[in-house]
Amino acid sequence: MTTVSTGPAVLDNAVWESLTGPHTHLAERHGLAARYPTAVAGFHALADPADPRAWADLAELTGGPGAGPNRGPTGGPDGEVAVAGPIPDAHPGWVVVGRVPGVQLVDVSLRTAPWPEAVRLGPADVPEILDLVERTRPGPFRERTVELGTCLGIRRGGALVAMAGERLHPPGWTEISAVCTDPGFRGQGLATALVRAVAASIRERGETPFLHTAATNRSAIRLYESIGFRLRRQTTFATYRLAGVVP
Repeated sequence: MTTVSTGPAVLDNAVWESLTGPHTHLAERHGLAARYPTAVAGFHALADPADPRAWADLAELTGGPGAGPNRGPTGGPDGEVAVAGPIPDAHPGWVVVGRVPGVQLVDVSLRTAPWPEAVRLGPADVPEILDLVERTRPGPFRERTVELGTCLGIRRGGALVAMAGERLHPPGWTEISAVCTDPGFRGQGLATALVRAVAASIRERGETPFLHTAATNRSAIRLYESIGFRLRRQTTFATYRLAGVVP
């Protein structure tokens, strides 16, 4: 993989920049910590992960011991909290329960094109979307994830067999996510065509597409690089639990 020095600092903390920018209307925030509603996405973010005050605010936001009026469900199993982006060595009051190495790729030469066969998916399609996600495992997708942005799908015989959508939205950028194809319909270029179509609508807004995937997903990385994405940075998806909290 070739790394490119592309993209502003907003991509370094994309979840925070989304929740304090274009996705402000979805944000649940307390001080220096923010998150999406549980049914929308499981991501939490800190203004500055190196600031102990941000971790204290995260505890308040997620309903930890001593939490104030902002306490509420964390949105993770057994009180776990998912944080994406810059992960510091020190995280006061929290313990790491899982880490997944990831990569962030940005569009540098993607050929975009609308696809008339692609249909816009919305709340009425959520049961089918969740069924496709369960079969293909593209990453987290919840009951209200479609509210994060455009989600396009392909139907064959009336059944949803492929999709791709928008997720994080830092200013000037939009993440393409939930790219998946039913195993019985792979090898037909459906995922690539959907990525190009989603990217076309992003470009029409004057924004630039980017995406994340697991660092171990070499086949996906090769595909994205082959169509015009380049590696921008390594990243980490980490899961935390408040110290002293027993699952």
